[in-house]
Amino acid sequence: MSIQFLHKFITNLPSDPIEENFTRQVNNTAFSYVKPKIPSRPKLIHLSKEVQNLIGFSDDFVASEAFLNLISGAKIIGNAKPFAMNYAGHQFGNWAGQLGDGRAIVLGEIEHNNQLFTLQLKGAGPTPYSRRADGLAVLRSSIREHLCSEAMFHLGVPTTRSLSLISTGDEVVRDVMYDGNAAVEKGAIVCRIAPSFIRFGSFELLSSQNDVENLKLLADYTITNYYPEINTTGKEKYIAFFKTIAEKTRELLLHWQRVGFVHGVMNTDNMSIHGITIDYGPYGWLENFDPNWTPNTTDAAGKRYRFGNQSNIALWNLYQLANAIYPLIEEAAPLEEILNDYAKKYDKDFLEMMLKKIGITSKNDENENLIQQLLYNLEQTETDYTIFFRNLNQIEKTDTSEVCLAKITDAFYKPEEVTGIILETWHFWFAHYVALLNKELLSDNERKTLQNSVNPKYVLRNYMAQMAIELAEKEDYSLLNELYKLLILPYEEQPEFEKWFAKRPDWAREKIGSSMLSCSS
Repeated sequence: MSIQFLHKFITNLPSDPIEENFTRQVNNTAFSYVKPKIPSRPKLIHLSKEVQNLIGFSDDFVASEAFLNLISGAKIIGNAKPFAMNYAGHQFGNWAGQLGDGRAIVLGEIEHNNQLFTLQLKGAGPTPYSRRADGLAVLRSSIREHLCSEAMFHLGVPTTRSLSLISTGDEVVRDVMYDGNAAVEKGAIVCRIAPSFIRFGSFELLSSQNDVENLKLLADYTITNYYPEINTTGKEKYIAFFKTIAEKTRELLLHWQRVGFVHGVMNTDNMSIHGITIDYGPYGWLENFDPNWTPNTTDAAGKRYRFGNQSNIALWNLYQLANAIYPLIEEAAPLEEILNDYAKKYDKDFLEMMLKKIGITSKNDENENLIQQLLYNLEQTETDYTIFFRNLNQIEKTDTSEVCLAKITDAFYKPEEVTGIILETWHFWFAHYVALLNKELLSDNERKTLQNSVNPKYVLRNYMAQMAIELAEKEDYSLLNELYKLLILPYEEQPEFEKWFAKRPDWAREKIGSSMLSCSS
């Protein structure tokens, strides 16, 4: 088969007039043309069959040398015109100026089944936006992105997808913990898929340069190609655009909280205008419920991107986007109204989401108190977020509080600490919970079905990914393949994989890669 890239982005938006690939400031442009670095020995490690079918690639094509050349950047395939996107952003709350695709190269857009997909290689070499870096990626971080992209999709969380994972055959030097201990690692590339890779920072860049003409061009391009349902004109068009992004972002954050996912680097350049999870770096899933936990070593002191603060940060990022597109509207009130609505709707939807997790369908003040008390209880001792909510489906309307506790004890990391006042608060909560269950119209089995649809049994815990990485570094990809199979059915029981429905082992509590991670990749 031959691939026909559409070139919509590069045809409709301003390009960097300089085509030489060296680090520089690039003003008043949306992208720079750049060719991937040719890898020495590219090898396909893993392919997502689902994503292959999603974008319409035939089996014959993915088995061909042309496909390997495409996903490794070894050759320019078809009519591809590779480019790196230009954008700016706020990092950890501070304006960082121009950032751009420092190690990501877009191959172009393709259309299949009336859907538009952008293909991008992550780790394919330097670009004008690489700053002091080499533009490459290592196997360690690439495995994490490949697995997590697909895991998140099957959890029902909006996300970029990952088509393929390849090893490049090249060595890459990285200082994993930024402590002066650099080491050689295996190079790798992920081919990731999204409608587009336009970010909040794409608008921030042009706005910061007072380039209103190209800011409007970018907004119009994005609306035309990705939000055609917006059919208003003038400033109303951009207000509707912002409202749609705010709503999609709010929905995304609710999904993150539902499954216990922590992104780790919620900078504005890592926020998609599609409301999808993008840029998987030092992410993690909650082990024990701790609203103050962040997986990112860089964020360890300030904990800006901690689990319990993700919604607030998303709102802060939306404020920056509102500031960026303000020149297109020149009126603050409608933007402020949308931002205020975000917080109100989020609180309402968060309560509704949490009630679904515990199988309650009615809404009243009593139920809100139940959720608040539950969140308090979960913090009192180490309680596994995923296991607790999954095991809660075992509670029956006839259970006493003692029976309830016995059914969820496996979720406690230190059950011996659940004594005294902590034990009393759990007894109180379960007595209250069972009383409310008996007011519900759902049967126990119906409630279990509801809960199992929102509470996954399996998530990609950091220690699981780390085990797969350590084997893959020895060219053993068996665990990578096993985890992929596990994670595409996260809500199913999968008895053959029951060993993965377990708390984090003690050895992983402080292990690098299994507890906290750095941005090094």
